[in-house]
Amino acid sequence: MNKKIIFFDIDGTIYDHDKQIPKSTKKTIQNLKEYGHHLFIASGRAPFMMTEVSEELGIDSFVSYNGQYVLYEGEVIYKNPLPTQSLQVLLDHSEQYGHPLVFMGEEGMGTNVADHPYIHEGMGSLKLKHPKLDRFYYKDRDIFQVLLFCDKSEEMMYRHFREFDFVRWHKCSTDILPASGSKAEGIKKVIEKLPFGITDTVAFGDGLNDLQMIEFVNTGIAMGNAVPELKDVAHFVTKPVDEDGIAYAVEALGLLK
Repeated sequence: MNKKIIFFDIDGTIYDHDKQIPKSTKKTIQNLKEYGHHLFIASGRAPFMMTEVSEELGIDSFVSYNGQYVLYEGEVIYKNPLPTQSLQVLLDHSEQYGHPLVFMGEEGMGTNVADHPYIHEGMGSLKLKHPKLDRFYYKDRDIFQVLLFCDKSEEMMYRHFREFDFVRWHKCSTDILPASGSKAEGIKKVIEKLPFGITDTVAFGDGLNDLQMIEFVNTGIAMGNAVPELKDVAHFVTKPVDEDGIAYAVEALGLLK
C-alpha cells in the first residue's frame, strides 16, 4: 500500500474513557510508523495539552486547536488566531450573562473567573485543572480557541457572532473557533506542506469537531463510540475505542499491507 498521512483525534479515539491508551492502539500506531505512514494528532486540545500522549506514542506532528495551529515534526506551519477585537466584545457579552470563558493561546490559557463549577467539570473531563484567573489573557498573545461554558440552550445567545464557529464538546462547554475553522482546514495546510494529496489521507475521530475532517479526507473512520452524526458521514465505522477500534480498522482497511 502507498504511504498515507493518518490523523488521529485524542479523546474517545486514542484515549479511552479513562484517558488511557489501549495497548492495541499503542502497538498499532508503532506498526504504522514502522511501515512508513506519516502520523498526526488532530485534536481540539492545545499542543501543551498533548505532551503526554505525544511522548507516549512518539508523534510530534499536530493539527491542534481544531485546525487553528498546525505543527509538522515540531515546526509550526500554520496559525489562524481569533480576532482580538471580537474577543473583547465576546467577553463583555459573556459576562453580561454570567458565562465563563477560557482563552487558549500557544503556550497556556487563562479564564475570566476565579472559580466556576462548569469549568471544573469540563476541564476535569480532560484531566485538566481550572485555569488561572486572567481576564485579559487574550490581549497579550494570539488566541486560537476559546471555551465558552454554558448549557446548550444558552449557546444560542452567541450565534450572532458571525466571525466565530461554535462546536459543542461537552454538556457544559462549547469550542469557539474562527469562522470556517476546522480540522479539515488544518489538514489542507499539511497537504500543502508535504508531497501528498487528498487521496493519501486517513482520519479517525469520534466527536462533532471531527465532522469536517472525516468528510474531507479520503478515508474517514468513525469510532464505534462516535456520535451518530459522525457515523453518518464516515466511510468506515470501526469498533469502540475500548474494544480495540483503531487496531480493528487498520486491519480491516489493510493499512499495514
